[in-house]
Formats: sequence, structure tokens, C-alpha cells
Amino acid sequence: MRHRQILTIARFTLLEAWRTRLPWLFVIVLALILGAAYFIQQLAITESARLQITFSAAATRFAAVFVLSLHILTSMVREFNDKGLELTLSFALPRSHYILGRLFGFALIALLVALIAILPQLLLAPLAAALQWGLSLALELAIMTALSLFCIVTFTQLMPAASFVFGFYLLARALTAIRLMSDTPLAGGHTWSHQVISWLVDALALVLPALDRFTQSNWLVDSTASWLTLGANAVQATLYIVLLGAAAMFDFYRRNL
Repeated sequence: MRHRQILTIARFTLLEAWRTRLPWLFVIVLALILGAAYFIQQLAITESARLQITFSAAATRFAAVFVLSLHILTSMVREFNDKGLELTLSFALPRSHYILGRLFGFALIALLVALIAILPQLLLAPLAAALQWGLSLALELAIMTALSLFCIVTFTQLMPAASFVFGFYLLARALTAIRLMSDTPLAGGHTWSHQVISWLVDALALVLPALDRFTQSNWLVDSTASWLTLGANAVQATLYIVLLGAAAMFDFYRRNL
């Protein structure tokens, strides 16, 4: 019975994504990216194919994160505003089952987005590299799914939740570069302010996921990723999904509805 409730919530989450034309929206975005990548290839003087694949992969990765996160945030906000959440919980549905159902449904949508995103890469890059890239993208989108759900449950408003999600994503992507710059400054490396900033950056590196190690474009043009790297990404993604899901559930239980 409990599993049936979770699966029912997940099923309606999938139906909502289909009825709002989310897959077709992402297909249109991918078509625009492929058109831009082809245009860039025609402008390039050397290594045109490499430049096309790199641009297509990077733009597709960002578009997938943006479209999926925005869909999750708007879907939850719409349910809050339309009082659909209160109606759902009135059917003796535990709040934990609602969060798990939503998380499972959004994770399936993330998998669908990753499957769509991999199609252009199959045309441009080797099969093994494209499959590894797509698998890593699915793990990355799963992390962003749990983060988006946690943020919208916590903030309940679209703008602060979206700002936190995309700020988190950009910081997690750039944190390794920031850490390298803080470890090797051009000047002022022995000042107390630099030490404080360096400690802060190191603390953030322990908390945030290393998203720069996920879905790397050079896997498609240089060499495939090692399975050890993909395994580490899978472990990291599982850890953050569990933590963010538990945090969303805890925050949802303390709310007065």
C-alpha cells in the first residue's frame, strides 16, 4: 500500500511533465543548440569538429540542468498556489510518501532528459564516450533534482529557490578552479584574509559536490572516462540525493499546512 502511494505520486509527476510539453520543449532547445554548434563549426578555421562537439556538449549540459530545475520549481510552486498539496495530503497520505513520490517522479524525468540529451552526442561522438557522458549527466541531473525539491520545499517561492539552485550549481562547477586560485595566489598569500578565504573555500569543497568532475566535454573529444571516475560520481550522487531528500522531508514535516 505504501509503495503504491509513492508510485502513484511519481506517476502523476510524470504525467504533469508530459502534459506541460517538457520533453518537446527540451527537444526544441537541443535543436537550437545543434544549429548553433553547426554555425560555430562553419566559422572555425581549425579543429572544427572538436569545437562543435565541445560546444554542443557544454550547452546541452547547462540546458538540461536549467530546464529540469525550472520545471521542478514551477511544478511545486503551482501545486502550492493551487492548494493541490493540501488536497493530496487530505487522503491520509504521509508527508514522507509525498516527498518520496515526488522525488522518484522527478528523478525519472531527469533520466528522460538525459536520454534525450544523449541523442545528439551519439551522432557527433563515439558510442562509448557518448554513453558515459549521458550516464554522468543522469547522475548530475539527479543531484539537481533533489536540490531543487529541497529548495522549493524550504523557500516555497520561485525566485529565492531558483536563485539558490543556480547559484549552488555554478559554485559547485567552479569551486575546483576557485580552490586552485586560492592555493596559488599571485600576491598576498601570507595575509590573514587570504588564509580565512582559503579555509572557507576548503570548507565549501567538503560540503558541495564536485560537479566539475561530472559530464566532462573532453570525454567526447579526447578519451573516454574511466569507470572508476563514473563509480565515484555515482557514489557522490547517491550520497547527496539521500541527504537532500532527507533534508527536504525534515523541512516538509515541520511546516504547518
